[in-house]
Amino acid sequence: MTTRRSALQLASRGFPGPIQNFLVDRFARQLKAELYEKMTDDFLEALLRGMDWAFLLSGSYRRNIEGFRGVCVFRTLDNKVATTAVFEDSHMSIEDQARSTYNVRVSYQDAHALWSFLLSENQDILDSILKNTVDVDGNLNYLYRFGFLAKDLTRRLGVA
Repeated sequence: MTTRRSALQLASRGFPGPIQNFLVDRFARQLKAELYEKMTDDFLEALLRGMDWAFLLSGSYRRNIEGFRGVCVFRTLDNKVATTAVFEDSHMSIEDQARSTYNVRVSYQDAHALWSFLLSENQDILDSILKNTVDVDGNLNYLYRFGFLAKDLTRRLGVA
């Protein structure tokens, strides 16, 4: 973590919860735009960046990953886009390529398929898999954890 990010995280610990939530809301503007306006190919990137800022700025959100270790790979079915989210030491890092080792790998047809899979009100993983819009390899518990984190963030942003 860079010095600037470490300083921001340390400073945010002194802020009351409403201030932390305000800061998360400001830093996650692109994610809110993706969720309110239209789903684009930037959805996953916006979601991961929004989660990253929320973990950095909000102690109550960061508590969701205390003690959690895991590697989640997200990629398009055609392998043209791939991203890895790594959770360890109460921190999440984002890598711009797919790791070859992971706890769960999600391959999705398009941004809307990923959104439906992670954030729909009646999340139905089996239905998405049967429709061939999403393919999952690995431990589903990691995916459920990630889905919870994504839904919790959208709730905090007031878009759920």
